[in-house]
Formats: sequence, C-alpha cells, structure tokens
Amino acid sequence: MLRDEVAKAFKIIQDSGIILYPTDTIWGIGCDATNTEAVQKIYRLKQRDEAKSMIILLDNDNKLQSYVNEVPDIAYDLIEFAENPLTLVMPGAKNISPALINKDGSIAIRVVKNDFCEQLIQRMKKPLVSTSANISGKPSPQYFSQVDQEIIDGVDYVVDIDQHSMEIKNPSTIMRLEPGGKFEFIRR
Repeated sequence: MLRDEVAKAFKIIQDSGIILYPTDTIWGIGCDATNTEAVQKIYRLKQRDEAKSMIILLDNDNKLQSYVNEVPDIAYDLIEFAENPLTLVMPGAKNISPALINKDGSIAIRVVKNDFCEQLIQRMKKPLVSTSANISGKPSPQYFSQVDQEIIDGVDYVVDIDQHSMEIKNPSTIMRLEPGGKFEFIRR
C-alpha cells in the first residue's frame, strides 16, 4: 500500500500537480520544489502571500549542500540530535523554485523522518514542498479529519495513508542558522 501511494503521488507531482499528504508533523500540501508552476498552485490554494515562503523536505541530510550554498557543520549535529522534527532556515538557497526562496535568499529545510515522505523524495530525486494543509490565517489541522474540504478539493491527489490516525502531531521546531553556525529559534 505504501509503495502504491508513493507511485500515485509521484505521478501527480511529475505532472506539475499538488498533493495532500501525511508528514512527520502535521498534514501538508506539497509538490516538486523545483517546479514554480506547481508551487504557485499551492500559494493560490492556500490564499497565501507569496512573500511567505514554504518549507522543503529532504530525505537525508547529505543533500543539504545541493540546495544551500554553505551548510554550517552544526546543521548536521542539530538534525541528528533533534528530538522533534526540526526545520532549519538557512541563507544561500539554490536549485529550487525562486517562488520558495525568501527575500533574504534563505530557504527553510527539514530532513523528514516519515516513510511515505522519504520514499516519495527518493523517487522524485528532488525536494518536496511542505506547507500546512490550511487556508492562510486558519488553524493548522492536527489530523486529517480537520483538513478543510476546500483544501481536499483543491489538490490533485489525497494520499491514502494515516487518514484515520488521531495521533496529535505538532508543527516542527524552526531555527534560523547562519553560515558561521550562529542560530536562533523562530518557533520552539
């Protein structure tokens, strides 16, 4: 079943589509992070200001240097030892859709620990966009049953995994990390 869902989601993403899917945190809306057309579909669906960037997910920290000019050594330790999902905001974003890069040139990246996400990203050979499955300004859904019908109807595919799970998951911790290794918490 997992393999089938990965294959279905991959097909949609290859065709510039957007998906609704479970992550290691809350349900997310995603697409190929290198496809600006698909990224803009997510902004429209969420009615989100394009100045507010979104997170990209990687399956493994050895891919960080493909999407950030300079990865401080501490990034690898932070990812390895984080007890909860951790999103790092780093300057020098590259090789992704310009629509995902903050005005200051930074990008938010999380190395995901979730079987579905990991397998999909491996299949894509590209990062996966992740943004909460809600209309901007509305609360983020903690589980699938709280996702607005407008979001469900607005995506090209809803992944059929964990839809009945009532495990409460929280958004990731977010840290800003500078090339010199200096960091600050944005969301704990």
